[in-house]
Amino acid sequence: MARMLRELRPSEPVYCIYRKRYRASTAAFVAGFPGRVLYAVKANDHPAIIRLLNESGVRHFDCASLPEVARVADLVPDATCYLMAPVRLRGAAAAAQRGYGVRHFVVDHADGITTLAGEIDMPGSVVFARMAVHHKSAMSDLSAKFGAPPAAIPSLIETIAKSGAEPALAFNVGSAVTDPDAYRYAMSVAADVLRKLPMRLRLVDIGGGFAMPYPGFPVPPISEYFAAVRDALTSLPLRENGEILCEPGRALAAPGLTAVVEVLMRKDDRLFINDGIYGIFWELRLKGHDRYPALAYRDGRPMSGPEKSFRLYGPTCDNIDVLPGAVGLPEDIRAGDYIEFSGIGAYSLSGRSNFNGHFSDTIVTIAAD
Repeated sequence: MARMLRELRPSEPVYCIYRKRYRASTAAFVAGFPGRVLYAVKANDHPAIIRLLNESGVRHFDCASLPEVARVADLVPDATCYLMAPVRLRGAAAAAQRGYGVRHFVVDHADGITTLAGEIDMPGSVVFARMAVHHKSAMSDLSAKFGAPPAAIPSLIETIAKSGAEPALAFNVGSAVTDPDAYRYAMSVAADVLRKLPMRLRLVDIGGGFAMPYPGFPVPPISEYFAAVRDALTSLPLRENGEILCEPGRALAAPGLTAVVEVLMRKDDRLFINDGIYGIFWELRLKGHDRYPALAYRDGRPMSGPEKSFRLYGPTCDNIDVLPGAVGLPEDIRAGDYIEFSGIGAYSLSGRSNFNGHFSDTIVTIAAD
């Protein structure tokens, strides 16, 4: 980091990939989860991140659109892509199957089965019936838009089976789930549904939602989430060769990326920086954490000394371009200093805009951690 700051003295934001951090966190997740791990591409679709996660053990990718499928297939030719969006653009499923060999799809309504069957070869495909299930500990209810009520799932499963596809079950308990018991609850709902079926399923996708800690937003360690899943798995009635899947986005994308921004101006306890809510920090508008871990640099070296709380403002002309949470930084910080925000890899690069012409695509790899 010090070398990058000294050599580049960047005037635009720089996004830094820490390969060792990504390798360690990804390998730990893949080893710890008791099933198949699908990376949710929407969390960060940058080519370098997709390749790095694959090199670190991820072989399966949860895609929400045909362009995501195409990107993964181009970057990782031997990857298995899953088109896991219940509602797709017309022709997307057909193109995914015929062009990229996609075999896994999802529906949450009988009309969705009819539409899907009109585009793909159902025999040889796996079609998940998505169930609505939510837990209060999730920061976002991912069943508000998609998912059939549990009582409707047996009928959907039966229709999928009659179509010639292999039926499976999927659900997503929410985004940024702060209580591991949410998975016990959701998997118990799934178990009740599975017991009502005339057949045993081979695959159940328990979705994502594995939360990460941020300043002011503590969550249990990931091992407690895995323990909850293992505990609930013992009561899940699957076929003998049954397997559970998960779709982590944040847990895989967040740890290894940082954002380095420059302080443009200081007004008392207000700092104006060269990135903001319309850029890398856009996720902070949503319910959940309101800031990232921060470290200040001056002349290429970390700053130290007494700290105070600052409000941070982005570079655009819009007055909502302000980070919601105050950030503790050295009290003598000034224009020309830099701030590195860590753990920012999830829902950052993939959703930023070029509002007011502010957009940086400077991405570097940090060799040493």
